[in-house]
Amino acid sequence: MITEIPGGVCAAQGFRASGIHAGLKKNPEKPDLALIAADCPCAAAAVYTQNLAAATPLALTRRHLSGGFARAALVNSGNANAWAEDSLANAERCCRALAAEMGIGENEIIVNSTGVIGRRLPVEIIEAAMPALVQNLAASPAASLAAAAAIMTTDTKPKEAAVGFELSGKPVRLGAIAKGSGMLHPNMATMIALLTTDCAIEPALLRKALGESARLSYNRVSVDGDTSTNDMCAVLASGLAGNRAIAGPGEDYGNFLDAMNRVNLKLARLIAADGEGATKLITCRVEGANSREDAEALSRAVVASALVKAAMFGADANWGRVLCAMGYSGAPFDPSRVGIAFSDLKVCEGGMGLDFDEDAAKKLLSGKEVYINITAGGGPGEAEAYGCDLTYDYVRINGDYRS
Repeated sequence: MITEIPGGVCAAQGFRASGIHAGLKKNPEKPDLALIAADCPCAAAAVYTQNLAAATPLALTRRHLSGGFARAALVNSGNANAWAEDSLANAERCCRALAAEMGIGENEIIVNSTGVIGRRLPVEIIEAAMPALVQNLAASPAASLAAAAAIMTTDTKPKEAAVGFELSGKPVRLGAIAKGSGMLHPNMATMIALLTTDCAIEPALLRKALGESARLSYNRVSVDGDTSTNDMCAVLASGLAGNRAIAGPGEDYGNFLDAMNRVNLKLARLIAADGEGATKLITCRVEGANSREDAEALSRAVVASALVKAAMFGADANWGRVLCAMGYSGAPFDPSRVGIAFSDLKVCEGGMGLDFDEDAAKKLLSGKEVYINITAGGGPGEAEAYGCDLTYDYVRINGDYRS
């Protein structure tokens, strides 16, 4: 049984967190530097943006994780350290400063940044703040929340989750923090997620689980169709729970993956709901597709459609936009077999519009959560994707993002 617990990235044994205002952001009340530190070497893995213009901190993290182990994760907000002067050298300086302060190897550090692209990272600010960042490390829910706040950019609220479960008779915990609000689209998004667990698991299996889980969660989120340069999801596993180490497929691996999915799906939905300017979360569920891959493509196309998102903002039951988005998803289906419902209100059957209560539909679409349920045919494929409405505030936020 999987149960939700408090603590975020500090819920699992062997982890401490910290989040402070270093000075990268002008507002002293906004933290901008986060650290997660492990008390022991950890199995580690990460998945990254598929944007070909990926930021250099990701390349450095990929190199550090080539052996499958790490001790810490360092993330700053306020500057993406992407395609700017000395970006690689400055990421290396961040790792060097943290390694010296913690007494660990530079190659044991996961490093990333988030914020404006193309501006030099004022790494001197981070170096000067490193002693305070390390001194503030604590294994508490408040410390996890501070770290979650420190990686925010245009997010309106910090995002964290944690669960407890059992493996081979031992209690195991897995927690995470995440950020993401704009430039969000499948194949990661503008998001960073950092997971911790005290599960004992081999690095190869940890990497496999993370890849599978990201596909079911973060890669099904779309806010605005943009995939950013710094997207990353990383996990550290201390092994301190004392369970029999997961070294291959089986019941323990399946239970661990279920727990990871529970956390990542919760964070993915929080990210979608907090899309820039958003007023509502959209969940699109597709059933009856030819395969899971087709169901994923169909549901992702619907939540990514600007016209669907605008209709949801206006609480307009314009189901034709849903069918249209399905048609350019790239997934094969027979439009004459499609059924569409907003929650349980059917608006289309057999590819044709139904007479329905427009007032009832408007009421359903005016809530904080909107459900678009689609039957694509009689196949076994099913999937969900998550998005938000498109509002006037999205343009306002992104029209002056650098100011």
